[in-house]
Amino acid sequence: MKKRVAVFSGSFNPIHIGHLALANYVCETNQVDELWFMVTPENPLKSAQILAQDQLRLKMVKIAITGYDKFKLCDLEFSLPRPSYTINTLRELQKSYPEYKFSLLIGADNWNSFHKWKSSEIILRDFDLLIYPRMNYEVNISTLPLNVKLIDSPIIEISATQIREKIKQGKDFRYFLYPSVFEFITKHKLYQ
Repeated sequence: MKKRVAVFSGSFNPIHIGHLALANYVCETNQVDELWFMVTPENPLKSAQILAQDQLRLKMVKIAITGYDKFKLCDLEFSLPRPSYTINTLRELQKSYPEYKFSLLIGADNWNSFHKWKSSEIILRDFDLLIYPRMNYEVNISTLPLNVKLIDSPIIEISATQIREKIKQGKDFRYFLYPSVFEFITKHKLYQ
């Protein structure tokens, strides 16, 4: 039987405790065997945002997930053509790691706009999706395809944008971040 891996994509700018708590929940409730944090270089559906350098964001994720063997860091999208499209990423993962069964972890907000994604119908045909709840985004369970599951995870509404803004304002937002990530941000003067 293939190992089940959830792909959790994001800019992780920065990775925060909301990301980690959700990922931990997905692994420890037997939704998957592993969760791979797919750090993305740019999102074609998001307006341009100021991203910390790719290597710094990768390093923050690596720091945050060290010591928990169900979490892996994946930088595959940095070697793929840009902008990054999820279908290309999933196909490349499937080709490179045939011993794994990949599913995609997305929020209810992304599910509601999923039809706008490049080749969304192919993603739905070829991959399972796990949807986590988001505040103010409803998901009609009765209309979900068989390979799409709404998971009953806690709703943790923490915004990386808000964290960046508060750090820029000189606020101490350390408890929204894994301690080693907070130290890394402080050391490298990120988001100031």
